[in-house]
Formats: sequence, structure tokens, C-alpha cells
Amino acid sequence: MNNYLFKQLRFVRDQTIKHVKELSEEKARTVPSGFNNNILWNLGHILFVHERFAFALTNENMELSKLFAERFAPGTKPENGGTQVPGMEEIVLLLSKQIERIEQTLELRLEDELEKPFVTSSGLEVTTVKECLSFCLYHEGMHFAAIKAIKQQL
Repeated sequence: MNNYLFKQLRFVRDQTIKHVKELSEEKARTVPSGFNNNILWNLGHILFVHERFAFALTNENMELSKLFAERFAPGTKPENGGTQVPGMEEIVLLLSKQIERIEQTLELRLEDELEKPFVTSSGLEVTTVKECLSFCLYHEGMHFAAIKAIKQQL
């Protein structure tokens, strides 16, 4: 981990995992009043979006099944998943391994241009691998805040 960007990615991910580690499956699947989703959905969404930005947009192989896109892509909701939604244990395990995979795959490609610029749903254009990973920091931070808010209501 020589690049500060990877240290940031690891730090943010460690904080996310630490915050949910002791949470029960039942609580992770609960959608409190006033919220559109639950902690499990936020974790799966973080995992899916990182996978998309770090691997799909950089022409690398995503290691998630189609089920993750169906359940956690932007625009999905927890109630669409039913019992087929992966559980906390599986998602936390995948989250814990993802940053290392990202670093191993992309540490020498940070300045590489994307084949085609990508515009995020919030309107930010990303054009390099480094920009994709930097956006992941913002995205995970936003959903980490949602996780904390939901957890306070449980």
C-alpha cells in the first residue's frame, strides 16, 4: 500500500465494516420508518458500486454474480430482493477482500484513461482509474453516513 489513495480506501472500508460487524442479520435487514433502505442494502450497494467503478469501468473482470446487480445497483430497493439477497456474513466478507483486490489489480494503472469517460448519477465526469477510485471514497462515505443514521434508529 504505497499510494495514499489505497490507504484512504482501506481506512474508509475498515470503518464501514467496524460499524456493522456486530449487527444481527435481522437488524441489518430492517428498514426504519422514514428510510428507503436498510443497512444490508447499503453494504451491498457499496460493494456493487466499487466493483463497477474499480473493475467494470477499467475493463477488468467483476467478481460479483448478476444477483448483486439485481439487488444492489442504483435504483434498487431492499424489498425487491426477498430471501435471495446475500446475507451480512457474505457481504462483509466480500467487502473485506475487495480493497486488496482493487489495489492488486489497479495500483500500476492509476493514471490510465478510461476507454470512455463516465458521468456519475451526481453529474461528476470520471476519466481515469484514479478518478474512479476517488469517487468510490465519496460514494462509500455517503452510504456510511446512511448506515450510521439507520443504525441509530434500530
